[in-house]
Amino acid sequence: MSDIQKEREKIFADRKRTNVLKNAEQKFIHFLLKRIPKFISPNILTGLGFLGAVLVFASFLLAVYFGRHFLLVGISGLLINWFGDSLDGRLAYYRQTPRKWYGFALDIIMDWASIVLIGLGYYYYAEAPAKVLAFFFVVFYGWSMLISLLRYKITDVYRIDSGSFGPTELRIIISFILLTEVIIPGSIIYAAALITITLFVVNVSDTMELLRFGNERDGKDKTNG
Repeated sequence: MSDIQKEREKIFADRKRTNVLKNAEQKFIHFLLKRIPKFISPNILTGLGFLGAVLVFASFLLAVYFGRHFLLVGISGLLINWFGDSLDGRLAYYRQTPRKWYGFALDIIMDWASIVLIGLGYYYYAEAPAKVLAFFFVVFYGWSMLISLLRYKITDVYRIDSGSFGPTELRIIISFILLTEVIIPGSIIYAAALITITLFVVNVSDTMELLRFGNERDGKDKTNG
């Protein structure tokens, strides 16, 4: 194993990634980390990630009042959100200045706030009764976050992905949905319905797996006790 691979493993050692873009994404993040100026801190990147979510929210509002082509601004917002959210904690590990539990708590809170903003933006853009999809999207995404936290508690393994699907893939899908809506008005309703249903199905599957982990953990605790 090369020194670069060893360094990359240390940077991503605090969480298990299983998403389909894992290898390419981690290599790209490692590439970017080496080029971030020293005056930029992990907290600045966290704020930048949240700013990206604000930009997505703003793009929906601009689309309502000035035309749906402003949804393209949301794609830029998702890119900024990915940059800040994906590199903040990794930068701390790269510089060997991690605050594991502080960073963990801050990351979860900012992720939740970001997804609420994105859902709220869709709510303002969509027409009734499709607005209700915003509620279910936020609820189901929050459900997936709870699953990740509970899985961490039960298995001691922190995993934010559900199989080959993770936050990065979700951002790409939402970007494609926004682009498609600009080209085909009204398509966002069907795409939002599909992604919400998919989240529900995935969450049910992950919940069943989580309960199995819990049952196995109970058995081990009884044996050890």
